[in-house]
Amino acid sequence: MNIGISIGPLAALIAGILILILPRLLNYIVAIYLILIGVVGLFGTRF
Repeated sequence: MNIGISIGPLAALIAGILILILPRLLNYIVAIYLILIGVVGLFGTRF
């Protein structure tokens, strides 16, 4: 049995835990997430 973990839900879980511990991180986490989504949207998955 092969179990794969996609990066989206894993990143959301880690971000949620960090926000619970340090709420001031919310601005940085959201900004980084939006930048990454924008870069992936512009260039696709050709990395």
